[in-house]
Amino acid sequence: MMWRTIIPMAATFLPALAAAAEETPPPKQEIDLFHIYHAGGFTMPILAVMSVMTVVMILLYLMLLRRNAVVSDRFMNNAEALIRRNDYLGLIAYCGRRNECMARISQRALEFMTKNSGATFAEVRDVAEAEGSRQASMLTTRVSYLADIGAIAPMVGLLGTVMGMIKSFYHVSDGGFQGARQMAFASGVSESLIATAGGLAIALPALMFYAYFRGKVQKLISDLEGAATHLISILRTQVDRHAATQNPAAAPRRTREDYAMPVPSPLTDDRPDLHGI
Repeated sequence: MMWRTIIPMAATFLPALAAAAEETPPPKQEIDLFHIYHAGGFTMPILAVMSVMTVVMILLYLMLLRRNAVVSDRFMNNAEALIRRNDYLGLIAYCGRRNECMARISQRALEFMTKNSGATFAEVRDVAEAEGSRQASMLTTRVSYLADIGAIAPMVGLLGTVMGMIKSFYHVSDGGFQGARQMAFASGVSESLIATAGGLAIALPALMFYAYFRGKVQKLISDLEGAATHLISILRTQVDRHAATQNPAAAPRRTREDYAMPVPSPLTDDRPDLHGI
C-alpha cells in the first residue's frame, strides 16, 4: 500500500527536480579592467592617453621641481666668488654650463653688462628682472598642464555618459521583444557610467598634484627672487668698488633712484659724501 503511494509522488517530483537542475545559472564571470575598457565606449582611448600624460607629467615634475634645479647653494657660492674677483667672463662661461634658472638670469644680466659698457646699472637690473619673470612664468606654466587635464578629463567622461544614455534610449525605442530592450538599455547605462568614472579617476589625481606642485612652484619662485636680489646687490657693490679704485674722481655718485634698488652688501658705505660741503 505504501509503495503504491510513494511511486506516483516520485514520478511527479522527479521531472520538476530535473528541470530545476537544468535552469541553474552558470557561475558569474569576473570582470577585469580590459573588459571595462572595452565596455566604456569610444571615449576610453582618449581617457587612456590623458591618464598616461598625467602619470608622465607627475613623475617629471617630481624630478624637475627641486630647489637645486632653480637655485643651488653651490652656484651661489661660486658666482659670488667670481664676482668678487671681477671675473665676469668666467662667470658667464660658468652660467652656460649650469642648468638652473638662476644661472640663466645671471648669464643674461652679465652678457648685457659686458656687451654694453655704457649701460647704467638700472638697465642691467631691468634685464635681470625681465629674465627672472620669464623663468618664473615657465615654472608656473609647466604645472598648469595638470590643471588643464583635470578640467578636460571630466568633460570627456561626460561626453561618453551622454552618448551612452543616447544609445540606451535609442535601443529602448527601437522595438523588439522586451528582454532585448532591457539588455540594450543596461549596456548603454554601463557604458555611460564607466566613461564618467574614467574621467573622474583621471581628474582627481591631476588636480591634487596640481595643487601640490603649485605651492612648490611659489616657494621656488620666492627663493629665486631672493637669490637674484642678493647676487645683483653684490654685483652692484663690486662694480662701484672697482670703479672707485680705478678712478676715484669718476666714481659714479648714487642718485635717489638708486636707493630704490635692493639693499646692498653691508660692506658698502652708503653714507653721503660730506667732504664737498
